[in-house]
Amino acid sequence: MKFKTILNLVAIAITLGAISIGIGQLSYSWLPPQASVESQLIDNLFSFLVTLGTFIFLGVTGTVMYSILFHRAGRYDLSDGPPIEGNVTLEIVWTAIPFLLVLWIAVYSYQTYMEMSIRHPMEMAHMPMAKAIAPAYAEPMDEAVEPMTNIEVEAKQWAWVFHYPEKNITSTELHLPVDRRAHLILRSLDVIHGFYIPAFRVKQDIIPQKNMDFEFTPIRTGKYRLRDSQYSGTYFAAMQADVVVESKEDYQQWLEEAAKRTPSAAPNEAASEYALREEKSAESAWVTVVPASEPIVNYHP
Repeated sequence: MKFKTILNLVAIAITLGAISIGIGQLSYSWLPPQASVESQLIDNLFSFLVTLGTFIFLGVTGTVMYSILFHRAGRYDLSDGPPIEGNVTLEIVWTAIPFLLVLWIAVYSYQTYMEMSIRHPMEMAHMPMAKAIAPAYAEPMDEAVEPMTNIEVEAKQWAWVFHYPEKNITSTELHLPVDRRAHLILRSLDVIHGFYIPAFRVKQDIIPQKNMDFEFTPIRTGKYRLRDSQYSGTYFAAMQADVVVESKEDYQQWLEEAAKRTPSAAPNEAASEYALREEKSAESAWVTVVPASEPIVNYHP
């Protein structure tokens, strides 16, 4: 009977494992397209957590439902339950398993973070411990062959401005060459802003009066969206910008064309909304910060 019980438990565990792995693989479709090396690492970690969480959820729920259906007291049974004392083996098992799972999650998460090598916060990627883990971009990113794309990012209430030192041009649209490591220097002119591109799975808070080094590697051409992930004031939802990932040839062509343009004021949604608010001042009961002036850039959409 005991052997049969063990076989049944093993069969149940295998079934739950198969279902959990299937749902874990399905979780990849819940997220935006993978547009960077970092997104692949994050999605793998997310799938792992979904798989593990599904297994635990189904196991606990199944055990509870089985107990309710097959081990409930009779309708008129008012007697006390059996005087069962603690089971030392069971106590050890249900303490050790969660501990090992949490340790597994912590190690996997830490390895993923180190492989991303996005540098901030605290410049973790440059600690000696990081040398033991190969960065995600180590193989394709030999800087002697393929230099980084260096861009300065300026965040203010409420607009993004991108400066390309290579050609000394500015833009309200972030352009990046595909399959090349991007190195960004993030600055805030006023409050804390959040640099967040969902398709890249990268996010970095930008602290005022501090330069933040930030790195990632785009791997898929297309147009994506940059958002301010921090509440930075009344019009923070309008603080968005397009991120265009293109071939290296198209990127160089864009730089050449943008360099020929005369700097001009770029449309700014926050400034436009504020202007409309001022026109209806009688209806404007809230206090807000005056948006920064429209950025003067070489290129805007």
